[in-house]
Amino acid sequence: MTDGNVDLNTDIPHSARIYDYLLGGKDNYPADRAAAANIVEGWRHLPISMRANRNFMARMAHRLAAEHGIRQFLDIGTGLPTSPNLHEVAQAVAPESRVVYVDNDPIVLVHARALLTSTPEGTTRYLEADFRDPDTILESPELREALDLDRPVALSLIAILHFIVDDAEVRRIIDRLMEPLAPGSVLALSTTTADSAPEEVNAGVAAYNAHGIPTVARTKAEVEPFFDGLELLDPGVVLVHHWHPDEEAARLDDTHVTIYGGVARKP
Repeated sequence: MTDGNVDLNTDIPHSARIYDYLLGGKDNYPADRAAAANIVEGWRHLPISMRANRNFMARMAHRLAAEHGIRQFLDIGTGLPTSPNLHEVAQAVAPESRVVYVDNDPIVLVHARALLTSTPEGTTRYLEADFRDPDTILESPELREALDLDRPVALSLIAILHFIVDDAEVRRIIDRLMEPLAPGSVLALSTTTADSAPEEVNAGVAAYNAHGIPTVARTKAEVEPFFDGLELLDPGVVLVHHWHPDEEAARLDDTHVTIYGGVARKP
């Protein structure tokens, strides 16, 4: 995999690079940093919320591997590598875990090598595809070679749904992705909300949209239907730091965390 023909459009702010910058990463450019500064001016606790979301992903992956026996993960909207990555968490529990990462961001493709490490017993693959095209994802050789769809798979949609503003489209995509997965498979998702800090989040969402990144904040009542037909696991849809919190998560203030998360099982 080479960098040569990838156009990163570095003069246009990008959601993955903004996320990277606010998490303290180095894979970002002046346009991303300027957009981030403008967004955080109104949404000042966004970096805290982003770190809480990353922590949620790690706790989710650990719990599914350690307590629910999940050994296969399909992570869509992966973003830039930020340790610990999902495969590192899952394979630390079960070295035979198999992970397929999916993203359509050019800069993620450039850095995909960092995602392609794996234990000898497990597998880690990267697929360049768009979340809005679930058929391409499901039919890809990368997925079919790495995952056995006759066995449970965890579908991970972390901090991606707020970039799709149409709820009906989100439901269509989730339903299509879950359809071929075996009983016992799991849907894990997180998405932005204004419930816990309305003024701050609404200002930040407006700034994202002003920078050409369509974004929506959803209420709890709008997030819960994404799990229709599935069995929500305890504690249901909650601000991400309330989902089986560790010590770091337990210290956070609700008004500083503006992302809902939840995990549900396919019957």
